[in-house]
Amino acid sequence: MTAEKTPDTTVKTSGETTGRKTVLITGTSSGIGLAAAVAAARAGWTTVATMRDTGKAEALLKAATESGVADLIQVKHLDVVDPESVTTCLDEVVSEHGRLDALVNNAGAAHVGTIEVGSLDAVRAAMEVNFFGVVATTRAALPHLRATRGRVVTVTSVGGVVGQPFNEAYCAAKFAVEGFMESLAPVAATVGVAVTVVEPGAVASEFVANLGLDVPALLAGAGPYAPALQAYIARTQKSFGNAQTPAEAAAPIIEALTGDRPAFRIQTSAWAREFVGTKLADTDGSAVQAMTEGWVR
Repeated sequence: MTAEKTPDTTVKTSGETTGRKTVLITGTSSGIGLAAAVAAARAGWTTVATMRDTGKAEALLKAATESGVADLIQVKHLDVVDPESVTTCLDEVVSEHGRLDALVNNAGAAHVGTIEVGSLDAVRAAMEVNFFGVVATTRAALPHLRATRGRVVTVTSVGGVVGQPFNEAYCAAKFAVEGFMESLAPVAATVGVAVTVVEPGAVASEFVANLGLDVPALLAGAGPYAPALQAYIARTQKSFGNAQTPAEAAAPIIEALTGDRPAFRIQTSAWAREFVGTKLADTDGSAVQAMTEGWVR
């Protein structure tokens, strides 16, 4: 039996090896980000795994050790809503590794609620993490990616295509990311940088657990929307019972990093493709409204 060949991710100029390709991934303490960091290292990339709190790196480092790739993963602090943190991290990466070949925007935060009984501050906070954090990190990375003719891969969501009840702020931010990246892609291509968005559906990860939802308090504060919220929560809990694993959702990220000509938009499952397809074919919005109305009744 022949041993599996490790992909060659070294960069060569005039016949000389100048080092492995380097990828920076945000939000790697758990879930898709953690799985993507390990998978990228297994694919041979030098992987800079960033997170807001590096004290939460234990799970990632354990997974990397178990996969035999701990030597290819470097943990760094990066808070996407702190411009100085973003700049410092990218400067360190290029100084230490000599190059940046790809950025994976994965960091994000969910938000559940509806605007009449919610706060504008909560909406602004969701936009800061999920949209402006992506914009800031991409902006800082682009000069380095131009130098290597690299790639920007951004984890959005099926919620970046289909608006979902009680996810107004989250979907608004993800819609914004999709619009930003779709607009950026042809411009970035003129300087050799490829842009891809990856759209997961339900993923069995700590992303949901990290919401720390106090369901009774949410329902108590929902006023006239409490019955609809209760129906939505019940439906969502069932859908996450059949969710993808983080490793399954991360696999298309690696395809986007390593493929010759990755598509602009990639869904992580057959269900996600069908779900997104409903919206993309729904020119008057009636199909999506008919679908999502059933989630709140």
